[in-house]
Parts: sequence; C-alpha cells; structure tokens
Amino acid sequence: MSFRIRAARDEDLQPLYEMAKLTGGGFTNLPPERASLRAKLERSHAAFARTEDGLFDDLFVLVLENAETGDVRGTCQIFTHVGQTWPFYSYRIGTVTKHSRELNRTFRAEMLSLVNDLESSSEVGGLFLHPHERAGGLGLLLARSRYLFIAYHRARFADRILAELRGVIDEAGASPFWDGVAGRFFGMNFQDADSFNAAHGNQFIADLMPKHPIYTAMLNDHARAVMGIPHPNGRAAMRMLENEGFAYEKYIDIFDGGPTMTARTDQVKTIREAVTARVARIGAADQSALIATGRLAGFQVTQGKVGIGPDGVTIDPASAALLGVKEGDKIVHVAR
Repeated sequence: MSFRIRAARDEDLQPLYEMAKLTGGGFTNLPPERASLRAKLERSHAAFARTEDGLFDDLFVLVLENAETGDVRGTCQIFTHVGQTWPFYSYRIGTVTKHSRELNRTFRAEMLSLVNDLESSSEVGGLFLHPHERAGGLGLLLARSRYLFIAYHRARFADRILAELRGVIDEAGASPFWDGVAGRFFGMNFQDADSFNAAHGNQFIADLMPKHPIYTAMLNDHARAVMGIPHPNGRAAMRMLENEGFAYEKYIDIFDGGPTMTARTDQVKTIREAVTARVARIGAADQSALIATGRLAGFQVTQGKVGIGPDGVTIDPASAALLGVKEGDKIVHVAR
C-alpha cells in the first residue's frame, strides 16, 4: 500500500480543484471554485496549527496521497462544531395526526419542518475519491481516517456527529427536491443556490425560507420521491456510515433532500474499537489494520499489518516506512 492520508497543504489546491470539477454538482463541501477551496485550506491550516484542545469551530481537510508519485487522489473533511459561524438548517420529516368525529376518520399528514436540531454537532463530509482509484479499499481508508483522527483528538469534537449525503440530482444538474420546495421561494436554480451556499453560507435560507411547516402532499411527485434518498453515487457511502453505526432519523438536506445520518461520537464503530499502542518492533505481522500516527498536521493513516503482543504491537516494515514510524512510537490502530 503506497497510499496514505495526511493533512492538506497549500500545494494541494490544484488537485483539489481538479477533483472538485469531477463531482458533478451538489457537492457543497468541495466546490469547483479556487477561492472557496483556498479559504477552506486556510481555515484548515489554522485548525491544525491550534495547539489548545477544546470544542471550537474548526475545519480539518485531509487528502489521500500516493506516496510513490506524490499525486493527491482523494480528500475528506471534518467539521468540529457546526452551526457556529452560520446557522445549520435541516428539514425534519414529521407526521401530524388529526381525527374527525363526524367523518369517523383519522388523517395523518407528513410535514417538513425547518429546524436547527443538529447544531453544535461535529460533521464528517467532503469525501471524494478520484474515479480512477475506486478500488482496493481506498474509499474505506478515506472514510475511516476521519474517525481515527477524531479518536486521536477526541477533546476537539462534540458528542454527536453527523454526515450529510448528497441527494438525487438529474442529468441536467437540477435537484427535483429544490425545484419542488425551496426553488419556488428563491427565484434561483439549484446550481446557483448550491454555489452561493458553498461560498457564502446559508444565512439566506433563514432570510427567505418560510418558517411554517410544509405539507409534503402539496409537493409534486418528483420532490416527494427523492426525500431522504441518496444520490446513486452515494449509496456505498450510506452503507459505510450504517456499518459505523450512523442512522437516518428523518433529517434531510434543505437543498437536495438527501439524508442526514447521525450517531453518538463515542459509539461510532471505528472510534469505539480504535486501540492506542506502542510500537514494540517492526517486522512481519498478520492482522490487516488501519494504522494512524501523529497529531494535528503530523497525522497520517495507511492500510497495513499489525501484530498484537504483550509489550506492544508489531507493525509491518512497509507501513512503518510510509508513516515514518519507529520502535517506541505511539500509534492508533483498528481492524480493517
């Protein structure tokens, strides 16, 4: 395995921009705009540089690098405390029940309510793997690296964590959910609204969106059909989240209607099962694992082999070389 996860650097701007152009739209955390991506890198640098532990409004950007070529082939992001700078809005799908004695009938209506229930959570997002690298478990390495980073820096993250999955977008780049709901109030198409949100935040939602609940029966069939449904390219990501212990609890994205998954941070499988150990020796090992080392900007992760012993762990030579680990160093590992 020549791939490793590391902190993003200034020189990663161009490969991040090239990957952003491949997302196909609706990928708010990776907009194809250099200025927005540069601002993300600057914010990430500040987060990595801050040595004080605690719950702040930070963003960490990680990248997947081929150590042999130096090419950046994927990226992911972690937000420590959402809803602090900009309000964090979701639609919550609920039900209201009414009974008519005269008709002897009970009516149940589904409603969308604009809420800030998930504010102050941490968030994992911005995961993108180059289409030419979608094999060999690299998507899983990217996804789980975020949880190992959280385990390594637990004091910097909230007790609840969320992940927003991109919703259904048609071949023309339009969102059936946006067109059926918010687009009627904003006078702008989905692409323009999504780009504006990525660059300026979603305060304009608070300014313009009606605050009263919306009965889903009033929406067109296309909008209702995609509520809580991930983009086809996001179905594997949804399964990975479910395997980690995330659940869909009827919160959806206000732009494209994609599902928002939530979990208790300490109950996320990778975080719960991560083990901190000292490297006793470097040599042959037989257990496949994700191996992480280093704090903040020195954080790195790769796939490798470990062996568990009474005096520490053995790590395979290739992984030790890739991560710059030597005997006596601390690592965090978790079974693949």
